[in-house]
Amino acid sequence: MRTKRTRKLPLFFTQVIGSLPRPMMVRDLVDRRDTIPTDRYHGIMDEAVIFAIRLQEQAGLDVISDGEWRRIHYLDEFLHRVGGHEPTRQFSHQGETKSTLVVTGRMERTDPLFVDEAAFLVEHTDRCTKYALPSPFLIAIRKWHADYSTGAYPTMEHYMEHLTELLALEAQALAQVGVDIIQLDDPALTYFCDRKLTGEGATHDDRLQREWDIERQAPEVIAAINQIGGELPVEFQLHCCHSVCKRQSDVAGDYKPILPYLKDARIDRVNLEFAYQGTGKADDLQLLPEGLGVGMGVVDVRGERVQTVEEIETIGAAGAAIVDPGRIALNPDCGFAPDYGEPPSIDEAYEKLCNLAKAASRLRRRYSE
Repeated sequence: MRTKRTRKLPLFFTQVIGSLPRPMMVRDLVDRRDTIPTDRYHGIMDEAVIFAIRLQEQAGLDVISDGEWRRIHYLDEFLHRVGGHEPTRQFSHQGETKSTLVVTGRMERTDPLFVDEAAFLVEHTDRCTKYALPSPFLIAIRKWHADYSTGAYPTMEHYMEHLTELLALEAQALAQVGVDIIQLDDPALTYFCDRKLTGEGATHDDRLQREWDIERQAPEVIAAINQIGGELPVEFQLHCCHSVCKRQSDVAGDYKPILPYLKDARIDRVNLEFAYQGTGKADDLQLLPEGLGVGMGVVDVRGERVQTVEEIETIGAAGAAIVDPGRIALNPDCGFAPDYGEPPSIDEAYEKLCNLAKAASRLRRRYSE
């Protein structure tokens, strides 16, 4: 559902996906958050988040996030707050052995998890605001494991059902504090776009070595998405990226396998990647369900090179040649720093966002004539 504010957004409106790179000061603050007095920690972080908001405003964006600077990770922060997860599973990812959280106990939500942070964002900008939550499918794929989780949730489906209930409550609470757009992040749905992963099981991430059956699983994913956002009184977006870790993607492939399934999704817009090689292609939009808006990823967040305004405009124009420009928003491919320690600098992000806003302005003039 579009709101009064989102209905006033211009043609090719610009938005972030969510996260911005953290300056070293913010990363240091997060590292010390358990040793700093609570009031002092929140006071300093509030000032930092205001800077993140002003940076986006100064760049010329139409839709603003809080940069997700209060989160250690776009997904794991949610898990830390609901409890029941421990960093006990070892896995291999992009050639490194890492530890990851897995669910080992029952989750609990007694109070809203992110409402205070969302309210702070709404209070400190006069522009449209966005707040993102991780999808239940993404969390379930990565965090349920038969060796650790069956005592709390006998199957991954039981875990996903509870996640969906908790995230639906959280989304409703966010809408009540005045957030204009709620986004559900689901790179796991994009795993179905990788033919090598789903066909051959080829992956550099141990967590993805499993059976993939889009005909069976996609409807389950869409049902969970609809349970979370179907009744929200705000714009509800779905973000399907190819994942970012240290400037690399976890999977590759265009969006043709998943777009037809979105016809049953009760969402207003799907945000896709088109700037980075090996992601979406403009002709994917021929399969975009009728009436569904698209957030075109026109800015590469992985490479260090800053695209020119003309390059960004070209990607947006390629989309506008296929779908009505009124259905198109423009955004970076993904969040700049899904994990708080990701390498892009805040200056790199600012320069890229400035060029995004300039390209959007040129496209408005081009398609309003």
